[in-house]
Amino acid sequence: MTAWTSGYVSGIDYTHGFYRELTPSQLMLAALCAGQKLSGFEGRLRYCELGCGQGYSTNLLASANPHIDFYANDFNPSHIAGARSLAERAAIGNVHFYEHDFAAFLDEKGLPEEFDIIVLHGILSWVSDSIREDVLRFVQRKLRSGGMVFASYNTLPGWASAMPLRRLLIDRASRTPAPIAGRIDDALDFVRGLASSDAAYFKANPNVQKRLQGLGSMARSYLAHEFFNRDWSPFYFADVAELFAGAKLSYAGSLNFVDAVDAYALTAPQKAILDAESDPILREGIRDVIVNEQFRTDLFIRGPLAHSFRSACGVWLETRFVLSSPIDTVFANIRGRRGNIELDAALYGPMLELFAEGPTSVKGILTTGRGQGTTWEKLTETIAILVGAGHLQPCLFEDGEDGLDAREKSCARFNKVVCEAAFDSEDMQFLASPVSGGGLMLNRFEQLFLLARGESQSEEEWPRVAWDILKPQGFRLTRGGTLLVSDEDNLRELKMHRDRFLTQRLPVCDRLGIRVSSSQVATHQVATQ
Repeated sequence: MTAWTSGYVSGIDYTHGFYRELTPSQLMLAALCAGQKLSGFEGRLRYCELGCGQGYSTNLLASANPHIDFYANDFNPSHIAGARSLAERAAIGNVHFYEHDFAAFLDEKGLPEEFDIIVLHGILSWVSDSIREDVLRFVQRKLRSGGMVFASYNTLPGWASAMPLRRLLIDRASRTPAPIAGRIDDALDFVRGLASSDAAYFKANPNVQKRLQGLGSMARSYLAHEFFNRDWSPFYFADVAELFAGAKLSYAGSLNFVDAVDAYALTAPQKAILDAESDPILREGIRDVIVNEQFRTDLFIRGPLAHSFRSACGVWLETRFVLSSPIDTVFANIRGRRGNIELDAALYGPMLELFAEGPTSVKGILTTGRGQGTTWEKLTETIAILVGAGHLQPCLFEDGEDGLDAREKSCARFNKVVCEAAFDSEDMQFLASPVSGGGLMLNRFEQLFLLARGESQSEEEWPRVAWDILKPQGFRLTRGGTLLVSDEDNLRELKMHRDRFLTQRLPVCDRLGIRVSSSQVATHQVATQ
């Protein structure tokens, strides 16, 4: 392992994931739900992702938010080379990638003096103490007053019982210098054998046994970076809050909108215990024990300003949302800590129908009478839950046809590049929305169908278009776990996928403005500092 890795896995690249919590409109909604007023977010914003991995989230967000300037770093040269290549092919001109560690990134002369938003997805848990100090220095110097920091990280006590499992895996994998993917498989096999030997640790911790079983089905590129680094630390919330307090940041709220509602996450006795604790930091720590929290998605603000009830209502009234799931799947798919959350379909169904017609503000819900029968608190709480469950997406504010047109063109270019990559792989599975400023997951088949649609192919031809791409690669579909061999069977299965796409997913794409450019993508030189 070479010195530049600082103990971080470098033998296998990270996944091309998109994390919707990083979406600017989601971060702003989290502040609103926490009763925090945002100051200075009216102009052209500056957004920074520390440790961007493959840069996929940053590229997608930059394409969907051309009114924001994005900056991102990663110390892995392969990640940055890939991120820059994607940005160039998609002609994304408002994104800048840097191959720096955090200390060098702080001194990069090409950065703005201050950022409005800094995000750290998982970084805190996967670096050493000294590197966390570099991260804190960056936040101290580069976040403006009134700015936001998003941090997600592994959490105690939820990870406490599984920490010996992780130690077993990494100790076994460190025995040889073989490629990391093979060492992961060897480590998993070894620990499975240990678990099957009636080892007392696994008997005493049945949830660890379940976790071990789940690891086998995960992509090795994910496991390598999530479990097999030298440095790996879950945190108590209070310790993270203290860390950011050193940079003058205050805890604002969570991006987990579903769990943030005590009525659905806690029992009455548990809620009574929390209500008796007035210190917000201690309260969060107690809550983590109650729910056995494993992963937190926290928002911090430097210089928080509290909304009045009236000012918060004003922002809620103007905030628009759009339905991002098939409407007939919504009420059956909202899960909280204590099981499924049941919402009154008769009460909220008409509201969802309005969101299904296109982006609608909360004011629009009220003026059409769709919110009758519920309180203001219950209405806004339900909207937040639906966002947290992935059924609604907050939308970008209307900024005239010129702004929307720019977003549509930028997203269409990005989406075309991603869908064309589906010719060869299924690595990239999220497309950009000019309506929400975020992303939507579409599988490889759906991307190929969307691409065929963009090239004006008839719906009847979509399965054949996809099969002509997949067949020469030796790709075969499955049905009920059985590999399909003949052209006829594969085409029949693709037609079923096409029909589901037409009825379930394509209407969602249309609501979110997700399409691919029908013209050839022009090259654009992205900043390559």
